[in-house]
Amino acid sequence: MSKITNVVLLAIVGIFFSGCMVNNVPTYDEEVKAAWAQVQNQYKRRADLIPNLIATVKGYAKHEKDVLEAVTKARSSVAKLTVTKDVLDNPELFMKFQKAQNRLSSALSRLLAVSERYPNLKADKNFLALQAQLEGTENRIAIARRDYIEAVKKYNLELRTIPNKWIAHLLYPDAKPKPVFSITKEEVKVPKVDFN
Repeated sequence: MSKITNVVLLAIVGIFFSGCMVNNVPTYDEEVKAAWAQVQNQYKRRADLIPNLIATVKGYAKHEKDVLEAVTKARSSVAKLTVTKDVLDNPELFMKFQKAQNRLSSALSRLLAVSERYPNLKADKNFLALQAQLEGTENRIAIARRDYIEAVKKYNLELRTIPNKWIAHLLYPDAKPKPVFSITKEEVKVPKVDFN
């Protein structure tokens, strides 16, 4: 075969393989957005459960005003955040959102720890149902975050590996890596529960 034939065949093979990858960036970007929407959905579910949980605990734990206020304040700060699609493209906004959700998780943990002091509360069917729903929601949040992390990993790898990187650079120059969830040193520490 002549050199010209080899070049033409190589060009055809190159076009074929690159054509298979042309839509990866927008496809993976949409997967990231869908996974992020599921994370937000689960956070919303948790936020919706909190007022009922607080109302139930209030009736039994009137002396735990500080804990109840902390949960209410954390929920309020989460509710104030307007989460737009820009969060995924702005690491600063993403971290702000994540910190607010982490504060809410911490406040809820303290609230559930307080419930241990009140046997009547622990036996209350409304509290038990809300606690079970909240635990289920926390599990859903963990799964949604895991799915988001996997979608981001796939997308970010697409932007960083060759030849995908070249295709993305040529066809999607605005495509930037997406942020992932991270954990602070404080969150790694085991919470201290004191019943005195």
